Amino acid sequence: MPKLSKENILEMARANNVKFVRLQFTDILGIVKNVAITVEQLENALDGKIMFDGSSIEGFARIQESDMYLKPDYDTFALFPWRPKEEAVARLICDVYDADGNPFAGCPRGVLKKALVEAEKLGFELKVGPEPEFFLFETDPEGYPVVKTHDHAGYFDLAPMDRGEGARREIVLALESMGFQIEASHHEVAPSQHEIDFKYANALTTADNIATFRFVTKIIAQKHGLCATFMPKPIFGQNGSGMHLHQSLFQGDTNAFFDPDSELGLSKIALHYIGGILAHAKALTAVTNPCVNSYKRLVPGYEAPVYLSWSAKNRSALIRIPAARGLGTRVELRNPDPAANPYLALAVVLTAGLDGIKRQLDPGPQRHNNIFEMTEAERRAAGIDSLPGTLQEALSHLEKDDLLRKALGDHVFTAFCRAKLMEWDEYRTQVHEWEIQRYLQVY
Repeated sequence: MPKLSKENILEMARANNVKFVRLQFTDILGIVKNVAITVEQLENALDGKIMFDGSSIEGFARIQESDMYLKPDYDTFALFPWRPKEEAVARLICDVYDADGNPFAGCPRGVLKKALVEAEKLGFELKVGPEPEFFLFETDPEGYPVVKTHDHAGYFDLAPMDRGEGARREIVLALESMGFQIEASHHEVAPSQHEIDFKYANALTTADNIATFRFVTKIIAQKHGLCATFMPKPIFGQNGSGMHLHQSLFQGDTNAFFDPDSELGLSKIALHYIGGILAHAKALTAVTNPCVNSYKRLVPGYEAPVYLSWSAKNRSALIRIPAARGLGTRVELRNPDPAANPYLALAVVLTAGLDGIKRQLDPGPQRHNNIFEMTEAERRAAGIDSLPGTLQEALSHLEKDDLLRKALGDHVFTAFCRAKLMEWDEYRTQVHEWEIQRYLQVY
């Protein structure tokens, strides 16, 4: 049940001098869109009466089916703390409905909600804690970003080496003002790379939080004359940005992944869930790592996992089991990156895990040694497969995965693959600077 009612929101809007409300939703690619209304239209918005043209939104409707309605989730009401308190600005995250009053098949938030219903049928609630990373780059005199780092700090460094500390601090304060529970924030391994971790929550709230986190981070960075980017691999030779997903299934107040009587403290449900993710890993990578650039991060040597394996200790494995047990028992999927549409990414990961539970899939033996240091022959002998090496390869696996295709739905699957194949083809046909440097004088 929603914690906030229509009357609660109208009263909060009056009490906080709200003048504008942004009705937010995401397109197929996970980009936040919004329709801005004045507070006088808020009651109509809360009743789901605000309409917009969906024909220009990536992956949404055709011209002849363009009328869409926004139905707000009351519990996502929040004020923008960087806006003036007089004539304040608030937001509501919305689900998209068609003109007939039915949930729109192309709404990514709706895709995740359907996957969560499937989990509920099995008695489970998915809880997720993300670890999104990002870079802060300098901007030119016109305010456009340049790939120039503004510090030379490393992992957990402090000021003065960490020149982004002030921006990161303000991002944390803004997020907390909007209801986030921040667990940690710090400089990451690469120059100008940062991470802010927020407390785990149910999967829908976490997806909403990731979408909110990305646009808030960009806005606050811009105030500091910086550009925040969630591009997975902006700098050659440096670590890329990931978004590890810590997941656990709960049955009421009980963590279904914990078994105090097993050797690792993991239940059979947890092991089958891992088995499901590994079985569908190649296909779901198209969604969790959705850019051409994503696969520049997924290479050995930069802490990003590329091999299909799991371990309670080994960080080179695709799935790691952190040491916490009891309510903290969880699996950490390490390949997703922060460019992913959070709704679609969580939907396909959950679907894969539930498939493992339904079919009681065995994840195989855990890997204790550093897989990066194994030769190709050693990995082949151990039966260790790898993730796709390109977006095109990942999409080909997704197209063959009937389960994940069904989870996305025909509309989202078709629109997503079409957009990503166009992206791949555009990249494939470009002449890149590396080619000029490598071939121009040689041939």
